[in-house]
Amino acid sequence: MKMTPTIERYILHWGEMGTRWGVNRSVSQIHALLYLSPAPMTAEEISETLGIARSNVSTSLKELQSWRLIRVEQKLGDRRDHFTAEKDLWTMLLTIVSERKRREIDPTLSVLRQTRLEAEDDPEIDPQVKERMVRMLEFIETLTEWYEKMQRLPKTTLIALMKMGTSVARFLPKGKAKDSAAD
Repeated sequence: MKMTPTIERYILHWGEMGTRWGVNRSVSQIHALLYLSPAPMTAEEISETLGIARSNVSTSLKELQSWRLIRVEQKLGDRRDHFTAEKDLWTMLLTIVSERKRREIDPTLSVLRQTRLEAEDDPEIDPQVKERMVRMLEFIETLTEWYEKMQRLPKTTLIALMKMGTSVARFLPKGKAKDSAAD
């Protein structure tokens, strides 16, 4: 793939956005390059194209594979691994959300559930503090339940829901201006 100033700007920006989302810059840049690339690339090609050390490319590729955002392909007569990124944006989004849930939300739920149980029997914890702990747990559980329901929907339904945007709210009962769950 020929690097143009526009492609370079895209890749650099993707790297910047990655750092804001807690992802290593090199990992994000490699992901952007592989997403844009019309053909699978070897680690050497990635290293040369981005000017990133080969060892950093190797580590970044392992990270992207652990996120299930890239896959390895083989070519006849070539012993090297060739890497390609998921090109379907919805599949990419759903994969990222699934991995973030597994890595971040699931462990948090486990800790919140345990601390709620411990707090129930601890007379030294103020009742208001206990209530806040319960509300946080309920909030995260509600988000998790919603995510699990959305995850089971066909991609076409998810796209339709997103395109509907806030217009779907007209089918819901009118609520108070300030919801108590946000307190």
